[in-house]
Amino acid sequence: MVRKPAKSHVKPDVKAASTRKPNMREAILAAAEELFSTYGFNAVSVRDIAQAAGANPGSVTYHFKTKDGLLLEIYRRHCGPMNRRRSELLAAARRVRDLQDRLEAIVRAYVLPAFTSGSDLAGGGTRFTRLRAIMSAEGNEVVRKIIAQTFDDTSHAFIDAIHESLPHIPRTDLVWRGHFLLGALYYTLVTPERVSRLSRGSADGTDAGHAIEELVRATVAALQAPPLDQPRKAAGASPGRALT
Repeated sequence: MVRKPAKSHVKPDVKAASTRKPNMREAILAAAEELFSTYGFNAVSVRDIAQAAGANPGSVTYHFKTKDGLLLEIYRRHCGPMNRRRSELLAAARRVRDLQDRLEAIVRAYVLPAFTSGSDLAGGGTRFTRLRAIMSAEGNEVVRKIIAQTFDDTSHAFIDAIHESLPHIPRTDLVWRGHFLLGALYYTLVTPERVSRLSRGSADGTDAGHAIEELVRATVAALQAPPLDQPRKAAGASPGRALT
């Protein structure tokens, strides 16, 4: 069960964010995004958000009507820039002639915007990706509808582009593998310290550039795996022999 945030734990960071946003509406959005990305949607109340933003609960309902409306606005302000950036990178990737290089460019076009953001808006930002991961884990029906509405068109475009590069792999298989990519992307952004810990300090989980390249390489290898209904060859066996 997710605990409600203690005031002393969340107020300083979000208050600092709100000082950079003199507009009360923006201060509320910044506070809500920080709290949702840390504690989840269900554990955070309108009162928590108002207090972190230096507002009163009436200001939250005045600007966004409900907590659902506030979450929807957070998705809207991120998804537009993220989808536009992904589409731009995808268009460039599709012009790459070499199929192997093209596939890598397509995957990178999907991954990169989730990591790169100076304002935490252009391209999405890691905080928003953490929020999406937590929302998905909670299984909130409101979030499911928002995600379908804002991401499905872009997701279909990427799956189609990958299928063009790997026409021998059934599209359904590629949907599964793209699904696994999304899970890996979430986990990489949410728990970078795990990489540092399990590597015993030889790798830095917070190194975004290295994380992107590792994720691209692993995803490309997974996408190129034989179709599920194609028998795998036994190690050292002749080309005509397969495991049974």
